[in-house]
Amino acid sequence: MSGASATSEKIPVRVYGGPTTVIEYGGLRFVTDPTFDPPGEYPMPLPGDHKLVKTDPALVTAADLGHVDAVLLSHDEHDDNLDHAGRAFLPQASVVFTTASGAGRLGGNARGLAFWQTAELKRPDGATVTVTGLPARHGPAGCEPITGDVIGFMLTADDLPSVYVSGDNAALEHVKEIAEKFAPIDTAILFLGGARMAFAFEGALLTLDSAQGAEAAKVLGARRVVPAHYDSWAHFTEGRNEIEAAFTDAGLAGCLDFAR
Repeated sequence: MSGASATSEKIPVRVYGGPTTVIEYGGLRFVTDPTFDPPGEYPMPLPGDHKLVKTDPALVTAADLGHVDAVLLSHDEHDDNLDHAGRAFLPQASVVFTTASGAGRLGGNARGLAFWQTAELKRPDGATVTVTGLPARHGPAGCEPITGDVIGFMLTADDLPSVYVSGDNAALEHVKEIAEKFAPIDTAILFLGGARMAFAFEGALLTLDSAQGAEAAKVLGARRVVPAHYDSWAHFTEGRNEIEAAFTDAGLAGCLDFAR
């Protein structure tokens, strides 16, 4: 894989803490999993006194973002992917792409995508951007009744490099399926952090860890990897240092772009 400078110049990406990322693509502005709340605790709808704990403030407010053409929402059921301020922000977007079940819960401008289903958005120059829903799984096999549905996304256009957004995916087998259809990928926004919760699935990974992120980058043939969703929440077990070490060990350090 080569360095990422050419892609970085063509497709601006900025990560604002947690999963919230802004992508400028084909004259359109996309936002992933909007989270703008201050640090705090969020009760989880599970037996026992379990909470999600946000540790750091967002680096941007909803008002700072201005006009947004589309939200790419991996799932709506967890506060670390869609918090209170994020929910209030959704109506500002022209459309919210998410899971089919999530669109049913959110209503309004939410549009559900099945795995491999596509939607087209008109660009200001009259061309189109294609948004493809991609397979993802938020934990080990069979986790869906507990963790809920989740989806990833691919942005493509005839004249632009591809952008992959993993969402909260822990399944490398899904990454391999995606690579079969889309590799090589120019920019892969990977939700990393190695999320785990001791009470869930015997501590199994709920998102990719750093080593798996490097493997995903290799499988996808990604020229640039933008890590996201590895900070600002207490349930992440790995951060920037671990990501850098894993990609260095894999010979992929030159692909990393923390996009801050």
